[in-house]
Amino acid sequence: MLTLIFLLVIAQALGALIGAFSAVRGELAYVRAMRDGHLDRAERAHLEHIARGLSFGMSLLLLSSLALVVIAYLLHAAEQPALMPNYWILMALAILVITVSWALSRQRVSFAFGSALAFTGWWFLAFLTLGQIPALSFGATAAFFVVATGIFYVFLRFARFLALRK
Repeated sequence: MLTLIFLLVIAQALGALIGAFSAVRGELAYVRAMRDGHLDRAERAHLEHIARGLSFGMSLLLLSSLALVVIAYLLHAAEQPALMPNYWILMALAILVITVSWALSRQRVSFAFGSALAFTGWWFLAFLTLGQIPALSFGATAAFFVVATGIFYVFLRFARFLALRK
């Protein structure tokens, strides 16, 4: 059983890292694709390939998280993950990333703001699964996320401005 738990933890971290690195790759591909002002067929296919990587990463993250919760419940673990703030922060970020990605695909949110939210969300998910974000309350983590999103918004806008400047 310990091996299964270890594999699920690795799968959860792998899903978050696949998503985070796919988000970086997507940002770079978008800037490269928009240099000439329009997306051609090859660029669109490349971006769709990256979107499949993002979907795979999120699926792997969520399924392994659910499996870890079920196993902890079945083993009558002293600390249930579903009762911990970090688990609910992880779930809230996953739902946020999914919702923002949907809104971006339907053009319901500006690209600059939506991509900064998704980018920050993926990296927060990666750092949470790797245990690199300190144990904070839900509200403190949300405030930290808002500040980080603002920083990434400015950084990504500036990077796109420099890359697309003619």
